[in-house]
Amino acid sequence: MYKLVLYPLRRTFSTSISKLSHSVPKSLEINGVSYQSDPNFTNVTESILNLTDRSLHLNESHPIGILRNIIEHRFNSLPGSHFATFNHFKPIVTKWQNFDSLGFPKDHPGRSVSDTYYINGETLLRTHTSAHEQECFHSIKENNEEAFLISADVYRRDEIDRTHYPVFHQMEGAHLWGRSSEELHHLEKSIKELEQLLKNYTTKIVVKEADPFDDSTRQPYMTNKEALLCEAHLKRSLELIVAEVFSKKIESMKLKKSTEIPDSLQVRWVTTTFPWTTPSWEIEVWWNNDWLEICGCGVVKEQVLRNAGYKADSKIGWAFGLGLDRIAMLLFEIPDIRLLWTKDERFHKQFKKGEITTFKPYSKYPGTLRDVAFWLPDTSEKFKEIHENDIMEIVRNIAGDLVESVKLTDEFLHPKTHRKSLCYRINYQSMDRNITNAEINDLQNKVNHELVSKYGVELR
Repeated sequence: MYKLVLYPLRRTFSTSISKLSHSVPKSLEINGVSYQSDPNFTNVTESILNLTDRSLHLNESHPIGILRNIIEHRFNSLPGSHFATFNHFKPIVTKWQNFDSLGFPKDHPGRSVSDTYYINGETLLRTHTSAHEQECFHSIKENNEEAFLISADVYRRDEIDRTHYPVFHQMEGAHLWGRSSEELHHLEKSIKELEQLLKNYTTKIVVKEADPFDDSTRQPYMTNKEALLCEAHLKRSLELIVAEVFSKKIESMKLKKSTEIPDSLQVRWVTTTFPWTTPSWEIEVWWNNDWLEICGCGVVKEQVLRNAGYKADSKIGWAFGLGLDRIAMLLFEIPDIRLLWTKDERFHKQFKKGEITTFKPYSKYPGTLRDVAFWLPDTSEKFKEIHENDIMEIVRNIAGDLVESVKLTDEFLHPKTHRKSLCYRINYQSMDRNITNAEINDLQNKVNHELVSKYGVELR
């Protein structure tokens, strides 16, 4: 609900504004609902809309769904805890849900049409599961529940390579308690039970604690005891999630008779800051000779709870957020994120509910490189910035998953005319079949045509 809202800086270039007009349908049909479009905002493409009903996280035999199920089951087997699960939210949300309710500044880059898929001026494809957090807090409040988990597909305009995709999956959750002596006693008891569960794993869990926070990070309405109890329950809970997931991976490695099976699981806590928790941490695991960041978390700020309708000073609790795709790719050893979206049965038949197995490549088709080089329009005219994501969207909408990567390989400023030239290298490579040169040439011609007609560039 916090670390998953970061937006990287993008390259921007200038282009003539007179070349930017393009047809937008008057309405869009998404998940059975019709939405009015807006030429000033609508930028979602057919290729993206075709993914809005895939819901990979609900497929119990897909790596994303398998990982979600393992985490959910572990959370809901924690002593004294029950997490309400919300996995069926549709991807269309309002600007208020996605940005305003979470305190995003009006000039935050995440609001830009270069980063977010807009349906119209008021609705968009959610960019994080946090768009639903207030709804979930309201739900558990009304139903007298204590905790929730959200899993969903989220959408962001992004670069094209083996680890980035315009759709990915997030999970976030929260756990709350009242402040009575009885509930705090229950919390203390639960922590002891969590500690015992951690000792029961065959693989030894070695935890390195973060440097302690100073007292100024504790929220004023909470006592020192309450803050320490929240921290302890949060950390032991997430350590159990890490232990559960990676123990299953280690079991799989043993069955495969891997030569480098870790005899212990190294985990460390790193202090950090997030907008809606304080204090805050990240949990990392030592894996494949590197520290892998699993998720961000922290003690929920009271304002978040008050925004959800809780009375002042009435509740304490923790929250976390993580990305499922990157962890799934690591655990199942999937080399290219496009594979998560393939419909090829050679991929899907390799996975079963509740099991972490190693992906076996079924074919490696050769890739073909094509360059597209162009001059940007004369900036003496009226001009508007092109984000690199706009170029990625043209390639993605035309070639889809037949493109492995798109990289800027050259940027040149003419010393006399001061015109800027860019060259992008497109790697056409299918994960499922061989692509003919005729197909690639046709796709490349369409990319070139779209760049010229939409942004007024001059091909070199």
